[in-house]
Amino acid sequence: MRLKSLKLVSTSLALLFFFSCLTINIYFPEAEVQKAAEEIVDEIRKGQEDKDKKDKDSQIIDMMQAMNSTRGSFSLIPSAYAQEKATDVTTPKVRALQQSMKERFPKLRPFFVKGNVGEGNDGFIKIRDESGLNLKEKATLRNLEKDENNDRKNMYAEVARAMEIKPNQISKIQKIFAAEWIKKASSGWWIQNESGGWTKKQ
Repeated sequence: MRLKSLKLVSTSLALLFFFSCLTINIYFPEAEVQKAAEEIVDEIRKGQEDKDKKDKDSQIIDMMQAMNSTRGSFSLIPSAYAQEKATDVTTPKVRALQQSMKERFPKLRPFFVKGNVGEGNDGFIKIRDESGLNLKEKATLRNLEKDENNDRKNMYAEVARAMEIKPNQISKIQKIFAAEWIKKASSGWWIQNESGGWTKKQ
C-alpha cells in the first residue's frame, strides 16, 4: 500500500513539474512581436513603395518652411515629419537587416508587380511563375529570392534573440511577420492563404 502511495505521489509530482514547464514554454509575447513586425515591415516597405509620395511631401515641407519663415516662429509642419518611427526591437543586426531588405525592395518590386513572386504564408517570398522572363531575369529573381529569404530568416532569429523568445517559437514570429508582409503587399500582388493556395490581393 505504501509503495502504491509513493508511486502515486511521484507520478503526481512528475506531472506537476511537466505541466509547470509546459506553461512556461508556451508563453509567447504576441502583442510585442506584432508591434515589432508592424514597425519593421513598415520601415522596409512603405518608405520605398511611397518614394514618389515622399518626394511630393518633401516639396510640401519646403513650401511650408518658406511660409513659416515669413510668419515668424509658428510652425505648420506636422510632428510626423520631424521624427522617424523607431522599433522597440532595435539592435545593430535588426537595423542592418532592415537596410539590406529596404535596398533590395526596388529590385524585387517589378517581380511582385508582374506576378513572378508572391508573399508566402510562412513569412518568406516564393517564386511562382518565371514565364516571360529571360535567362538573366530568372537568375536575378532567384538570387533576389535567396538573399531576401536569408535576410528574413536572420531577422526572425534576431527578433527572437532580442525579445528573449525561445528558438522553438520562431515559427510563431514568422507567422506574425507573414501576416504583416501580406498586409503591406500592394493590390494585385500574389499572396498565399493559410491552406497554401495563391490569390491576388484585392
